[in-house]
Amino acid sequence: MFYHLMKYVLLGPLLKLLFRPRIEGLEHIPEEGAAIVAGNHLSFSDHFLMPVVLDRRITFLAKQEYFTGPGIKGRLTAAFFRAAGQIPVDRSGKEAGKAAIREGLGVLSKGELLGIYPEGTRSHDGRLYKGKVGVAVMALTAGVPVVPCAMVGTFEIQPPGKVVPRIRRVTIRFGAPLDFSRFAGSAGERTVVRAVTDEIMYEILRLSGQEYVDDYAADVKAAEAEGGDGAPERKFPRRER
Repeated sequence: MFYHLMKYVLLGPLLKLLFRPRIEGLEHIPEEGAAIVAGNHLSFSDHFLMPVVLDRRITFLAKQEYFTGPGIKGRLTAAFFRAAGQIPVDRSGKEAGKAAIREGLGVLSKGELLGIYPEGTRSHDGRLYKGKVGVAVMALTAGVPVVPCAMVGTFEIQPPGKVVPRIRRVTIRFGAPLDFSRFAGSAGERTVVRAVTDEIMYEILRLSGQEYVDDYAADVKAAEAEGGDGAPERKFPRRER
């Protein structure tokens, strides 16, 4: 009830009016049945702009911090994400990752759309970072297609630390569904899930035109916070469409 109220009456029409999103490849979203929509993550605004343009409801795995923030703002944020049916994910530790996969598989088992950001966190500098393998494990376990998605321009409207987004036009680009049925039964094979994840990230890269860094975003953020360089960043050139 709350989800549809926000999408079609309160928030959705306002977002479309302000940001006038260009939508490309919407026909790639399955009209029915389970699927994963895997996208880059550049801004807090991504949580709202992508669902607004979809005809179907989509459930995201959202970081637990959105549900545990202090003060009035924290309570309002938590209430919004819960009412919208988003699932809190504890991102600390291996067991937490397994719990997130279980939650995601629960959504897919009901024939619904699951939204996920394989990088695991927002990009702090606008680049695309190495994907975590949970998206591949879920796709292979559930036997569902993965639709790559690129948010273009959302970093510019609301980079990390900016509370009120700038009013500029953005582009939301969906790619053709990726079919991994050739790897059926291989969700437990480390090399396979890494290869599948990398294929998904390559398609997101192709759609977004971002510069790619073959390191995890969380590791690079932590190294920068400590004032060091951390592991050498393995970069790939920006890809133009």
